[in-house]
Formats: sequence, structure tokens, C-alpha cells
Amino acid sequence: MTHKTSHRARHTFVFSFLLSSLGTLALQGNPALAADLPAFSAEDVFEMEYANDPQVSPDGARVAYVRSAMDIMTDRTRRSIWVVDVDGDNHRPLVSGSGTFSSPRWSPSGDRLAYLSNTEGKTQLFVQWLDGGETAKVTTLPESPRSIVWSPDGKHIAFTRFVPSPPPKLADMLAKPKGAKWAEPATVVDRMTFRFDGGGYLPTGNQQVFVVPADGGAPRQMTSGDYPISGSVSWMPDSQSIIFSSNRREDVEYHPRQNDLYAASLVTGELTQMTDHAGPESDPAVSPNGRYLAYTSAADTRQGYNRSDLRIMDLTSGESRSLTADLDRSVSDIQWSANSKDVWIRYNDLGVARIAEVDLKGNLKQADIVLGGTALGRPYTSGAFSVGGKDRIAYTLGRDDRPADLALMRSGKSSLQLTDLNSDLMGQREMSRVERMVWPSSHDGLEIEGWVMKPPGFDPGKQYPMILEIHGGPHSAYGPNYSTEAQLFAAAGYVVFYTNPRGSTSYGEKFANEIDLAYPGYDYDDLISGVDALIDRGYVDSEQLFVTGGSGGGVLTAWIVGKTDRFRAAVVAKPVINWASFVLTADLNYFFATTWFDAAPWEDYESYWKRSPLSLVGNVSTPTMLLTGEEDYRTPMSETEQYYQALKHRGIETLMVRIPGASHSIYARPSNLIAKVNNILAWFERYREDSSDDQDGAAE
Repeated sequence: MTHKTSHRARHTFVFSFLLSSLGTLALQGNPALAADLPAFSAEDVFEMEYANDPQVSPDGARVAYVRSAMDIMTDRTRRSIWVVDVDGDNHRPLVSGSGTFSSPRWSPSGDRLAYLSNTEGKTQLFVQWLDGGETAKVTTLPESPRSIVWSPDGKHIAFTRFVPSPPPKLADMLAKPKGAKWAEPATVVDRMTFRFDGGGYLPTGNQQVFVVPADGGAPRQMTSGDYPISGSVSWMPDSQSIIFSSNRREDVEYHPRQNDLYAASLVTGELTQMTDHAGPESDPAVSPNGRYLAYTSAADTRQGYNRSDLRIMDLTSGESRSLTADLDRSVSDIQWSANSKDVWIRYNDLGVARIAEVDLKGNLKQADIVLGGTALGRPYTSGAFSVGGKDRIAYTLGRDDRPADLALMRSGKSSLQLTDLNSDLMGQREMSRVERMVWPSSHDGLEIEGWVMKPPGFDPGKQYPMILEIHGGPHSAYGPNYSTEAQLFAAAGYVVFYTNPRGSTSYGEKFANEIDLAYPGYDYDDLISGVDALIDRGYVDSEQLFVTGGSGGGVLTAWIVGKTDRFRAAVVAKPVINWASFVLTADLNYFFATTWFDAAPWEDYESYWKRSPLSLVGNVSTPTMLLTGEEDYRTPMSETEQYYQALKHRGIETLMVRIPGASHSIYARPSNLIAKVNNILAWFERYREDSSDDQDGAAE
């Protein structure tokens, strides 16, 4: 295995690349100086656009992608499919209009494009012939298809869709008289997961694999039974069978991490089990020559985080081996090169999304590009890429000052930016830029990484209020990535500070599991040490510190105000407050209870309580606001209400802000993002003192 880039060298490369290749574009198309430009504002949210889901054509000549824009009249994200030549010419819409268009997929010959659209109500599968523009509606289904994939011979398209099953029934009901108006019948629930965040209360049934002729016809169901299908599917090169990931154990609810790979034959319908590792296998990808099956596999160890490994199976011998045993990162999004000799993967490294090429011996070569720009709210790692004809790679270009554009990487040549979707907006605004900093944790000296964003018109001779913004997960990662929330905080005059404390991903499995059975805990020390290191730079007013975070970041925000009173105000967003109640009310309750704890709450309540922010509420004196979506089933509203009521009982200054119709993500609609930021800033403004003109302090 060849992967010898050092920790420090990777840091150096990421930031030298960002500065050299991205920094020069900050004022692209605008001769004015940044100081002459207005700051980014909430009104600008509806003007943003970004590229996602790029797909290179089979001949390597064009790239289709999804272009997303914010519609101020419908308060929705409007998606259309655009196409552009690989030299950046002929950039034009392919399918657009009312409704949403997504999942563009080229036929193997490149003469047709399949996609999903809800223009006629329910999302359905369509195919467009590119020579004449004719479009056929391929499916008319009661439930929407997803994960569409062409067969190699271009004759069929595989997809997954939900197939309902009869709900459980207990008691018979009287027949109501003709014309009578009775209440809705009782609902009987017998499943562990009966509601899901973003999906509401779930109907009974499962995703199943289907195949439909590419020119229309009756879809054929390839799988059945009460077994969940997850993720993408892959065809064998002979177009005679489909490989998919499924958990087909009889007690599936009690083994949520036990997906295996199966093959379904189009000829016989027979299912063949392909893998049987202890843990989940997913992301199947068969090599073009049909010899190898690449996939991801993770252990089933009882710990908070298990990394996903890239494995390859010889389909002749059935032997399987790891290709990334020496890469201490989780891999995903597996794509083969045309010659079947290399596999492209995505992984997160030091806060940014990367891609790399891995040969069949396990030698890894990291690409000199950074993905990003598709997580609009907070600066999470994000991005997508596609390997197409002539092994050209289209990807979403990551920058810290604007959402994703489309770029192309060609063998032996420098990357080429194909689109420029936001210079008309963000090229006319003074956007905050990201600066990296590292510090030792006060707990054990562990090196922690974070990033700083300064307000527009920053003067190093002044001191500014600071917002510490904490990511969720907790096993996720921030980085030098675009963030609408952070940009709006900076535009309001705050220094914004966000970090990757222990428990974050992209630093290896050991770092991520530093919080196993100890969360929250020493990650608190990582955060507070970072705040102290930033104050030492001289431009942050130590008397004007504010803190907020969502989900796992909400947990840590509530933990912080229970441990210290140094912050003037806090906003706890969509938190876990009481671990015992959380693992019995969250949508993925059994997963959380058996992954993050060693025992059920009635068996070891003390462990749950000592890690619950509610246990520290008696110490809180900081004005603390709560903010959660009313349809959040991941960290249910009952968690927020517990903490709010506890603060009210104690007479602590508090408010509860509820976002109607919002799930755990909160900002599925653009106005929800604005509502979240504006309410956080309004709360902080209650307790902020405008002392920047009176304080001295210079960063040296």
C-alpha cells in the first residue's frame, strides 16, 4: 500500500492549494476592492446557486449535472439539469421548468439521458433522446423510484422504490353507517423504527429493486420480503444480474448494521449472497471487464465509529481482500476506471472531501483537488464526482467563499473550472475567508484543528465578539468549506470560530473514537482550549463570547453552559439533553442505544445520566435559547422541551424557538435557514455590547 503523505504535509497541501487555486478567484469579474463591497446578507440566500451530481458522458465530451437555485416565491430549492462541454463551452439547460429534475444518468452509448422528475406530481423516471430531444415517461408508479442505473447493454434501467405492505391489525372495527363521519381508524405499530426524520411516520413496507425496459414498459420487481434494501445498485457487465445491499436477517431490527451484498438474476429471479462479513457491506461496483466486485465494508465493533474499508472480490475465485487497509479514513462513492485496473474513491481527510485512485495492489494516489460546496448551511465536508469517458472526472469544486461550481480533471492536465454560478452574487459581496489554526487540548495535548472567519472590514487593531459554532454528528467534520450560516454570522460583525474536536471524522478511527462512551467529555476541553488560543491572538473580546451548535453541537453547547459561565449567551439547537429519553424516542433508537452505550438505560441509568447535559442544568447561569424543528424525529422536540422547562424552573433567561414543518436539518427550505440564523443573531444581540471601538488588541 502506498500512502505516505504525512499529517503535516497533507495540511500544507490543502491550504496551499486553496490559496493558490481558489484565492485568486475571490473577486473574479469585479475590479472593485473587497472593502468597497457590501457584506453578504440574508436577502442573498435566495440568489445562491450550486452544482451537484455531475455525470461525465461515455465519450468524455460533455458533463450533465444538477443545478440548484433558491426560489423566493415557492420557498423551495429548484433543481434543473444542465449540460456543458468539457472545455466549458455550450453551457445550457437540458431539462428545466416547473417542478424538480434530478439524477441525470447517461445511457451506455451516450445517446439518451435518464432522469427523475416530479413535473406531473409524483416523481417518475423519464428518458430523453439527445439527438432530437424527444422525452418518454418510463414509469407511472404509486411510489417514487430512486437510485437509477442503466444496464450495460442500454436496454433496461434498474432502480429501487418503496413497496407498501399491509399494516398490522389488532381489533376489528364496527362498520360505520352509510354517510357517517367517524374518526380515522386506530393505527397499530409493531416496528422498532416507526418514524424517520424527514419522512414522518412511516408506512409499512420496504424498498425493493426493480427493472424496467429503457423505452418503457412494465417494471419487474426483483426483490421482495420484509428486508430493507439500501444504497446504490450495480449491474454485471452481461446485463443479466443486479447487485445490491440488503439486510436479510430474520431479526433485522436487532441487527441494524448487518447489510450484505446479493445478486438478483434477471433470467431466473434467483438471489445469490455475495458477501458475509461481520458488519455492513454497501456501494457495490462491478469492474467493466466483469472480473471484480468492489465494495465498502465496515466492522460491527461496538464503538461509536467504524471506518468503511474498500474491498475487492475476484468474482472467479470468490476471494476478497482490502485495498485501503493502510488508509485510516472511511471510503465511499466507488467508481471504476475504464480499463478495470483502478478504482476511484471519495474520503474525508483533515476537514475536506478528497478523491483518490487506488490500483489493484492497493497503491493509492490522491488527486490534487478538493470537493465541496453542496452543504450550504454549515461548513461540513461535502461534494460529488463522476468518472466518465476517457477517465475524465467531473467534480463539485470546493471553495470557502461560495457554493459548488463544476470542474473537470483530465489526465496529465490541470483542472478546468466549467461553470461560474455565483460570481454575479458573491463576486459583488465581501465574503469572509477561512483561516486555519491548531492548538493542543488542555486535557492531554492532543492536536486539535479549527478555522476562523473574520467579519468584513476586519481591523486587527480592534477586538470583536466571537461565536463558537460546534458541529453535529458527533462523528462528522467541518473544514475550510463554504457555509451560509458562518458567512451571515461574520457579516453581522462576529469572529466565527469552528473546530473539529476529538470525535470528529477525517482524522482517523482512533481520533473519532476518543469520545466512545465518553461523549460529551474531553471534547469540551478541546473546544475551550481553542477559544483560549484564539483570544491570545488579540482580536477577540474575551468578555463577548457566544456559543451555538446543532445536534451533537447542541449537546456540547448545553454541556458548555453547564460547565462554565464565560459565554454571554448560548443557542442550543436540536440537542440531546437526556440520553435515557433520547434513545427511547429518537427515530434510530436501537442503533443509538446499542452503539453509543454498553447497556440499556434501565440497566445502567447512571452512565446515561452522567453524560446528559440535563445533569448540569443546575449550574447554568448563561442566557440560553433553544431552537429545533417541530418535525425533528432524530433529536425529538421533547429533548428541547425538557431543557427549556428546566431552565424556566430555575429562572434562567431562555426562549424556545420552534421551526414549523422543519425536520432535523431545519433548513430544507431557504426561509428556514434564514429564520435559524436571524433568531440566533437576535438572541446574541440582546447580550452583545458594541465595544469594538473601545478595545485595543492587535494580532501579531
